[in-house]
Amino acid sequence: FLLCAFAASVFADVSHVLNRPFSRSPPRVLPVAPNPATRSSGQVVPTILRQSQDLQPDGSYEFSYETDNGIAVEERAEVRSTGRDEVEKSAQGSYSWTSPEGERISIAYLADANGFQPQGSHLPVAPPIPVAIQRALDWIAAHPQPIERDNSVRIGQRRY
Repeated sequence: FLLCAFAASVFADVSHVLNRPFSRSPPRVLPVAPNPATRSSGQVVPTILRQSQDLQPDGSYEFSYETDNGIAVEERAEVRSTGRDEVEKSAQGSYSWTSPEGERISIAYLADANGFQPQGSHLPVAPPIPVAIQRALDWIAAHPQPIERDNSVRIGQRRY
């Protein structure tokens, strides 16, 4: 087999390769127009303009990024020791984007033991509590019902 392979390589006609003139001019470089990445749906994928992140050994961190389509996000989180083997975590930050109507939407938030607490001018606001209901809630708070030993509550003659 080796002898046949050697013979084939010796007698092979390579004149078409050797007789071709070589070009001495440098290769042409064509300018490429920027082509933003697109998804299969045709939407343009945003470009990240800036991004930073910092993770600490104690679990606290900071990160932020901004894209060319107007999205901006930043967050900072802290981990505090509240006692033996107990920690309290909290994060605060903001995010913003431009709505399809062209309005800038911004949310600032705090997330801690009390939950996620967003704030923003476009968020709905609960209506004020009517005076009569607020008065009833205040009375209930000032007059708690006694709790029985079996965790039931006695209201009048009935036990619940």
